[in-house]
Amino acid sequence: MHPARRLLPFALLPLLALAGCASTQVDAQWSDPQRPPDLLRGARVMVACEAPDLTLKKLCLDQLSSELVARSASPVPAPEIAPGQGDAPLLAAAGKLGVRALWVNRVSVAGAGATPSFSIGLGAFGLGGGSVRGGVGVSAPIAGGQTTYGFALEGRVSDVRSGKPAWSARASTPPSQDINQQMRELSRKLFEAADQAALF
Repeated sequence: MHPARRLLPFALLPLLALAGCASTQVDAQWSDPQRPPDLLRGARVMVACEAPDLTLKKLCLDQLSSELVARSASPVPAPEIAPGQGDAPLLAAAGKLGVRALWVNRVSVAGAGATPSFSIGLGAFGLGGGSVRGGVGVSAPIAGGQTTYGFALEGRVSDVRSGKPAWSARASTPPSQDINQQMRELSRKLFEAADQAALF
């Protein structure tokens, strides 16, 4: 085998290490031991999202609604309210609609990074006597990469009848260029935590 081909897998190791060093995960979770069992099973659930911009808000709502439908719950869009009012207006609106629970997700920026512009160079140089050896170089000019962002997704569920918080959890994802995928992964992780907490 050519020397350069033997060295190439080792040259790729730094890239693989960077790609696998972080992943989407649940950072914390809380559940009220006094909440009704299976609070969200087959329930009508009012859904709302808080996010820095409209695109993130819509992505958040789509994922939240999709995960609820997949678990046989029925999402009900929350009315628009002015920022800073808390959940009280939403709980009041949910009560009028006969909704069992309120689920609010909050999207926030959790960190920023630069996507490295990796380059791999394959070369050959002579050493005399007809022998030729290959060389492999890997470079990662961070300054030339694109800025990416990591996000956190905090979900909170309230029992509309009592008006009390029933469950909450927070998940975070490392910086990435694919925001749609980040939102999918964050929502999936939150709902896995909700499943473990027996909300459905």
